[in-house]
Amino acid sequence: MNNIKNIVITATLVLVAFFAKAQHQTQNSSKGSAYYLNPIFAGDYADPSIMRDGDDYYIVHSSFEYYPGLLIWHSKDLINWTPVTHALHRYVGSVWAPSLVKYKNKYYIYFPAGGNTNYVVTADSIGGPWSDPVDLKIGFIDPGHFTDAAGKRYLYFSNGGYVPLADDGLSVTGEIKSVYNGWKIPREWSIECFCMEGPKMVKRGDYYYLTVAEGGTAGPATSHMVISARSKSPFGPWENSPYNPIIRTNNNSEKWWSKGHGTLFEGPNDKWWMIFHGYENGYYNMGRQTLLEPVEWTKDNWFKIPDGIKTDASISKPVKRISQDNFSLNDDFGGPDLKPQWQFFEEYDTTRFHLSDHNLTLKGKGNAVGNCAPLLCIPSNHSYIAQVELFIEGNATGGLVLFYDNKYYSGILADKENILANLRGWQFPTEKSAIKRHVFLRLKKNENTVDMYYSTDGQTWNKIENSVEVSGYNHNVLSGFLSLRIGLCAMGDGTVKFKNFVYQATQ
Repeated sequence: MNNIKNIVITATLVLVAFFAKAQHQTQNSSKGSAYYLNPIFAGDYADPSIMRDGDDYYIVHSSFEYYPGLLIWHSKDLINWTPVTHALHRYVGSVWAPSLVKYKNKYYIYFPAGGNTNYVVTADSIGGPWSDPVDLKIGFIDPGHFTDAAGKRYLYFSNGGYVPLADDGLSVTGEIKSVYNGWKIPREWSIECFCMEGPKMVKRGDYYYLTVAEGGTAGPATSHMVISARSKSPFGPWENSPYNPIIRTNNNSEKWWSKGHGTLFEGPNDKWWMIFHGYENGYYNMGRQTLLEPVEWTKDNWFKIPDGIKTDASISKPVKRISQDNFSLNDDFGGPDLKPQWQFFEEYDTTRFHLSDHNLTLKGKGNAVGNCAPLLCIPSNHSYIAQVELFIEGNATGGLVLFYDNKYYSGILADKENILANLRGWQFPTEKSAIKRHVFLRLKKNENTVDMYYSTDGQTWNKIENSVEVSGYNHNVLSGFLSLRIGLCAMGDGTVKFKNFVYQATQ
């Protein structure tokens, strides 16, 4: 019987992976293979930092309180991306907008963390191993690395200032000097704040181009925007672009809100692009998603988005060929290591978990979802089914939840005999004496309504009476810049064994 059950589950995983992949390809294949649709990263992939290395492109995003952090992705065509490795394994606090660069055959990621300093990690190969973080002992946020004509290294920060770096890039060698004041936003516009941030530098021809974000990263839909300035020196004086803002959400009817934090870069075939992020109208709880648009150069050496390009419409692909990505959230927990989609909240303790025989065993921690450091992954769809099989050992409680932070979460859990519901932190038994240390749990998210199920055999599913509405789990309500993620929980005195995590898009 067990063999039959395992065959059924394996077949289900294969079918789910097939349909999830087909759905992803459909999403990015409008009007045939020559076009794509935004986003290129669906889900919480904020503050993208992109780097070109020959014909290869690498990208990294803010990783906030999720560890291991700074997941690097690779692409040949800017549309299909596969994970490479995490560059940060030691907890140093919430990680914000990074800067990924290559300098003299070595790779660097600069990033602010912990709220009061900046760090750098390095590697001789993009795939690692990456070093432990080095504290640069300087505040400010959103470091942007650049070099001048003599090859000297600097970091720009969100306040429009820069600092010199040592030749090895591992220390700051001077005081910050402010040289750029930003672009004046019309007072009648609805914005969150001036909030200049995300400086990125590119050299083209005789000019250095400085790109920044302004307007506030959330707040009203029309807040965030991309601003450009140019100078013949990386230290100014700066001339603001006549096309500012380069990118902005103009009204609440648009699909993509708070568009900003852009990086200008040269892509395939000598074409230029801008990568940036935005919230999706109606789905703030997915976080800021990564978007891509082409850029054109004017005769007087400014850049702008071409007329007729819309963020939510079909856009010609940078490369006509299709290089399909095989990334999936489905996980049979085979192999010795966690797959790259998984991150713990506010910790990375490798002694707490192990994988063997296609099982993930997670030691219980704390006494509630909020203090158990759940293991999380990023959903990429508005509607989906997530399910997993659990074995409860000792006096542990395991669960499958939707998790924003350690105060805000909801989901379905199980102890050795009861099914429990958790609604915004209010936890209670909803099906008593229903199981014996073994259960399958399922969340079914339809837009922003979540139903919860359990099964004793993985085939017949029982819906519990409790459902939850999750649209309010977002930064504009709760702050923190986070998103609603799928979580595996283990708490209490004992362990929880997880088997066959399945994720299936349903729309």
